[in-house]
Amino acid sequence: MSEPPDPGPVTAGHDDRDELGAHVSVAGGVQNAPRRAAEIGAVNFQLFTKQPNRWAEPGIDEETAAAFKAARDEHGIAVAGAHDSYLINLSTPNRRLWRMSQRSFQAELERCTRLGLDFLVTHPGNATDGDIEEGLVRNARGVTESLEAVEGPTRVLLELTAGAGTTVGASFENLRGILDRIPEAQRGRVGICFDTCHAYSAGYDLVEDYDGVWEAFDRVLGLELLGLIHVNDSQHPFDSRKDRHESIGEGTLGEGPFRRLMRDARLRHVPKILETPKGEDGADADIRNLARLRSYRERSR
Repeated sequence: MSEPPDPGPVTAGHDDRDELGAHVSVAGGVQNAPRRAAEIGAVNFQLFTKQPNRWAEPGIDEETAAAFKAARDEHGIAVAGAHDSYLINLSTPNRRLWRMSQRSFQAELERCTRLGLDFLVTHPGNATDGDIEEGLVRNARGVTESLEAVEGPTRVLLELTAGAGTTVGASFENLRGILDRIPEAQRGRVGICFDTCHAYSAGYDLVEDYDGVWEAFDRVLGLELLGLIHVNDSQHPFDSRKDRHESIGEGTLGEGPFRRLMRDARLRHVPKILETPKGEDGADADIRNLARLRSYRERSR
């Protein structure tokens, strides 16, 4: 694997901002997220609206929502969205867990709507009985019920998963199966989040067949449904079915696919969010990874 390019000093300037962003901290309140995005030179970001490993469902009061929107305007944020709780499993055959998951997902959507967020990313979950087809049905029902209960601008984005165990959503066909089961009245509020690490782990070879992967995506789902790209390298090999993110150009995908991604005119308008490890560097790690991605767009081979 070639050495990653030197991204230069760890600085972020307004002039560098484009469709790239990162998942940012909400420490001290969600209203701090827009400033943190601006500090890394981004106008796009993703956040959690609650602690992702707890069932507790906090509300968003009017004062917090107003402060968030004011900060978003102040820092010129173009696209802002959330990732749902890790506990939610809308594909589970367990009726109690499914209803808990549906209520939690609906609460996520309510918070997103209160904040005026553009998207809510959701993992399709696990069909722990091994019946993937029924998992697709259950997932579509959970998403549909939530969308019917919560009107607003937030678009639900089904995320491609890495495919471990009984995970639902590790193929374009799985995601198509969920979409097709959502009634037409709500289907326009649903799109796709493509994660580069998950795709590679699930068997989509972005390294050796970049064009073929996107041709398959367009054929099965349609590029018009692509609402977000999670830009992550992987710690595990191709088709491993394992989900461990790595810094850009330092994992098993290497530089090649990201160089192609950054120069792909078809995807230039699609928001691209980092979920790469921050380690002890925190925001500085995001700045370095964003600079590296931008260098792929600018540098000639």
